[in-house]
Amino acid sequence: MGMDERLQVADGEPPESPTGPRSGRSPERASYRSWLAVWAVTLGIFSLMTSELLPVGLLSPVAAELGVSEGIAGLMVTVPGLVAAVAAPVIAVTAGRIDRRVLLAALLVLLAVGNLGSAVGSDLAVVLAARFVVGVSIGGFWAIAGGLAVRLVPAEQVGRATAVIFGGVSTASVLGVPLGTLLGDTSSWRIAFTALGLLGLVALAGLLLLVPALPGAHELSFGELPRLLRGNVGVRLGVLMTFLLVTGHFIAYTFVRPILREGAGVEAGMVGVVLLAFGVAGVAGNFIAGAWAHHDVRRVVLVISTLLAAVMIMFAFVGQSATAAIALVGLWGLAFGGVSVSLQIWMLKAAPEATEVATSLFVAAFNLSIALGALVGGVVIDGTAVFGVVVCAAVLFVLTACAAGFLRAARMSS
Repeated sequence: MGMDERLQVADGEPPESPTGPRSGRSPERASYRSWLAVWAVTLGIFSLMTSELLPVGLLSPVAAELGVSEGIAGLMVTVPGLVAAVAAPVIAVTAGRIDRRVLLAALLVLLAVGNLGSAVGSDLAVVLAARFVVGVSIGGFWAIAGGLAVRLVPAEQVGRATAVIFGGVSTASVLGVPLGTLLGDTSSWRIAFTALGLLGLVALAGLLLLVPALPGAHELSFGELPRLLRGNVGVRLGVLMTFLLVTGHFIAYTFVRPILREGAGVEAGMVGVVLLAFGVAGVAGNFIAGAWAHHDVRRVVLVISTLLAAVMIMFAFVGQSATAAIALVGLWGLAFGGVSVSLQIWMLKAAPEATEVATSLFVAAFNLSIALGALVGGVVIDGTAVFGVVVCAAVLFVLTACAAGFLRAARMSS
């Protein structure tokens, strides 16, 4: 099947997943128990992404207490991103026939341990060790959970269920990071990480109670990862666009607090509110893109990357105004909210017969890009003016837009 056809599979009609059947449910069970399972997985994704991104909102107080620069404190985002990039394909391959519910539960235990360890860390080395554990959980959980919609709901509901699961990513921005930032600002950043540890345990309980047994259907090998990359152009393109979009985003977003405080003069107490606006817009962007991407995923990626490039370019010119900066953050959230669900749908449609392998490659690229973006952003912000990070981000978004535009005319046969 050519890649064009793969990306134009009718909404809700992807082939049967090799990791398990979707049949055998009554409509009533599908509309009730299956969706409870979807929401349990979504809570897990929400906990994971809040854990990964919370340092963005607490970068300044963490850096001050640990006695490091904000660029160095950005390693709290870089470390779990790098670890998750490795953990995603490793866990997807080594999981074999392990029941996916059991595996996801174990990863949520790791998440809770990592967050509680971050909360009690006495110095940066201890905190980064705890963040390492968080990274293992993020990579493994997302690699397995990202493609679970095809196993939890009937075929015609897969698109909606995928959008709901990835709504956990956007909701982490709209609720998790702002509330964690607010909690950290009003008490301490250690309390915020403690709360995340407890949230991980709540997600664990929901998973065990609501998600059915999901045994792995067959053994995977590490050879399947490069084989899929070599043999499926659509997967390669998805990985490339993930790298460009996510790296560009996190070059700037990791340091959104200093951008708002130092660059635009936004009051410290308003940063959490601005991040809340980012998240609200992101949730809207997630569901808009999720609905549209099943019909024309390449056009969605083109629109998202173009809008993100425009926002960064405008930041460079008018971002010194607090009002303009806040408005741009909202537009930024709307655009980026659609990235994860659109790229996940791209990967599922590019390789419907190998959903876990394709998703693990996507998650590896996504988290490696988070780590690289935070690292590059840290170097840039420590060495240039604060708006240097938005210029770097703009360049990568422009490259993504050019690539997506070119790909519209490309033959992408696998």
